[in-house]
Amino acid sequence: MAAYAALVSLARTIHLILQNHHHSIFFHEFNQEIKHLLEQSTLLQAFLEDFPDGDDDGLQARIRDVAYEAEDAIQDFLSKQIESGLNSARGSRGVGLQRDQDNISDVFQRLQKVTEGIDSIVELVKSAKNSSKRKDLLKHTDSSSASSSSAPTAGRDVVVGFEDDLMAIKLRLCGQSSKLQVVPIVGMGGIVSIEPSDENQGDELLENVYKGLKGKRYLIVMDDMWSTKAWDDVKMIFPDDDNGSRIIVTTRLLDVASYVDSSSTPPHEMHFLDEDQSWNLLRQIVFKQEECPAELEKIGKMIARSCGGLPLAIVVIAGLLSTIGKTLASWENIARNVNQAVTTNYEQFEKILSLSYINLPQHLRMCFLYMGGFPEDYEIHVWKLIKLWVAEGFIKPSGSKSFEEEAEEYLEDLVKRSLVLVTKRKTNGKIKICGVHDLVRDLCIRKAEEEKFLHRYIGKMLHENIKYQHRISLMHFDLNSLENMYGSTIRTIMCFNCRNTSPTYSEFCSFMRNFRLLKILDVVYSSTIHLFPEVYELFHLRYLAVDYHTEIPASISNLRNLQTLILHQEKRFKSYGPWMIRLPSEIWKISQLRHLVSFVFGRLPDPEEGTFPLENLQTLSEIRDFRCTEKILKMLPNLKKLGVSYIIGENDQDYHLDNLIHFRQLQKLKVKIYPSFLFRLKLNPVFPPSLKKLTLSGWHRPWEDMGIVGSLPNLEVLKLRDYAFRGYKWETSEEEFRCLKFLVIDKSDLQHWITESNHFPNLRCLVLYRCWCLNEIPYDFGEIPTLELIKVDDGNISVMDSARQIQEVQQSWGNDILQVRIGRYNTLTGDIE
Repeated sequence: MAAYAALVSLARTIHLILQNHHHSIFFHEFNQEIKHLLEQSTLLQAFLEDFPDGDDDGLQARIRDVAYEAEDAIQDFLSKQIESGLNSARGSRGVGLQRDQDNISDVFQRLQKVTEGIDSIVELVKSAKNSSKRKDLLKHTDSSSASSSSAPTAGRDVVVGFEDDLMAIKLRLCGQSSKLQVVPIVGMGGIVSIEPSDENQGDELLENVYKGLKGKRYLIVMDDMWSTKAWDDVKMIFPDDDNGSRIIVTTRLLDVASYVDSSSTPPHEMHFLDEDQSWNLLRQIVFKQEECPAELEKIGKMIARSCGGLPLAIVVIAGLLSTIGKTLASWENIARNVNQAVTTNYEQFEKILSLSYINLPQHLRMCFLYMGGFPEDYEIHVWKLIKLWVAEGFIKPSGSKSFEEEAEEYLEDLVKRSLVLVTKRKTNGKIKICGVHDLVRDLCIRKAEEEKFLHRYIGKMLHENIKYQHRISLMHFDLNSLENMYGSTIRTIMCFNCRNTSPTYSEFCSFMRNFRLLKILDVVYSSTIHLFPEVYELFHLRYLAVDYHTEIPASISNLRNLQTLILHQEKRFKSYGPWMIRLPSEIWKISQLRHLVSFVFGRLPDPEEGTFPLENLQTLSEIRDFRCTEKILKMLPNLKKLGVSYIIGENDQDYHLDNLIHFRQLQKLKVKIYPSFLFRLKLNPVFPPSLKKLTLSGWHRPWEDMGIVGSLPNLEVLKLRDYAFRGYKWETSEEEFRCLKFLVIDKSDLQHWITESNHFPNLRCLVLYRCWCLNEIPYDFGEIPTLELIKVDDGNISVMDSARQIQEVQQSWGNDILQVRIGRYNTLTGDIE
């Protein structure tokens, strides 16, 4: 997998050079060489996609090393070229010319060596591609059998926590239809235990099975199916004699589960056990009919909880507990590291989970292993994860889709394969926060380290281990110790809860000179890295996320490859309110910029004459006093997400917000206005019809002006905060909000709301917070057929009562889909508890 990741990264680097060849001497000097490398790396990518697990004589390690060496040579040359240009600018012209010649000579020799290496590998691949050994590898990769998922026998006769699942499956098995029906069950590896059968294949066997079943009523269980092709290969051996026969298919892949059942009924999805169910399963296996000693119950529940609701893990740990003394000390020893105890004492457990990894296509493997770089129980925000994947070069372009859109599909695919867990979804259904089960994370970590893809360091770093690493994740680490390390191979540094013990920030930043080929630097919420000159020497940097609070210097333009810049506010300054970060005009020179994100940027500087548009920029948030002039429109032609804020005073100027309509790609817009007590504003925006999500805060427009928003043809999410609209009454009309799915009104003086169910024909969720004056929720909302959820806080009794009454009426009519949630408003999270 690391070999595939190295090839993808090399190809991405070469593509960037080819796209920007007018800036690079490298293109003119080594045009043929890099095009040849691109061709060969593409061929090897295709080979690894066909044979993902072939590693004859360390072939993948050879591919990985030569690809990394090729990229090192290219990027090392470009770094030296930039340094030479800086020296020339400082007056060292003669020295710079000599260094240029030496640099060209050096990279020529290195490229010649790696080209020879990659060519020899390609020849080896071509000659071996059709060998019987390769066919065996392919056959192994396309396994679809049940036998591979055999579970430990301990506790197999115990069924705990699946009562609802068993009832649902039983109802489907015992349905009235006499036709042959398939009941698909989908879930993570290890979430069910079904007896395996012996693996056997062959036309004669298939024929015998068909003959044996013909005319009989049967129940067939096919465990752990891995592909739709496997189902196509066997489905014809099951006769449909109209006698009520059934087939149960278990799988870890949602797509397979949906495929095997042609009916409209969704597959049955298995869920994790809750804490009580986990403890009951563990207790029954360990103690059987005996009582659990009181002194072991607390620690036992802790051990069960640590298994993360995965039955297989509980069975394994219960089997281990059954073999040791039933004493508090011995159980406490197990409780200190449940994950290690599981995997150490039951190799079969890892074997089962590893099947999920083995059956991943190459392009998903590197994205999956990347999850191991995050801390245990860490909430991974998808917007950040996707930007990291794109910056790493993991995402391959696909038609008209952006890299980010393709990355979202990669993530959804990992979710469908039961490898990534969804913690929270956005209002539009897309994943907002995700994570992985602790034991799956352990698999990520082991595989990533085995394949030299990513290495974690917790606490003190071992110097000798960093030499050949390309990605490192630092946790609870003193960043100052990096100063004495030379990490020429390091491409990624991710930090979590790290610290800085340097006496000065300049000393702290000096370590960056040791990582000249760095692509990813993420030290948010760890320790302050002021953007000293050392940062701007990282020419290859694509992703930079730091805590910061002051002006960005003009030298930011040296980061020509920067795609994502994220600047968070330092914790120690948050109590003083939001500081503005001033952007220099040189920001317009970073042509690769895709995302520019901060807690608040100052006013966007006017671009200088001769500056090219930022055609790749998709996200710009948050900008203070944004002036949407025609010149700015031309400089941001493909903006998809924009966040702006305004401080309205006596010297208000024309912000040209009527020009917003010309942002034809804009999908998300957030407008904040401060201070919120001003009622007369000169802002008159005209929103683009492409908008799907709109958030307005402090706008103070009368409800009669809502037509400006309601007429947007593609609007799906609307959030009105801090008196975005004001007034006694809001009366909606049938022509508005045709696509709206999610409506939030947070902090409003609205009293009387007049509406009808057909005014919000597609609404799924209504959220009302801090609407202290509202008389009631209009009862017509209960008639909206798509409405699934009403959320209100406990600050208005009339609103709470009307929400409950709407639900009660709907339930009396058989509508159990509509749910009502009531809770205390949390000012920190902006949600109810």
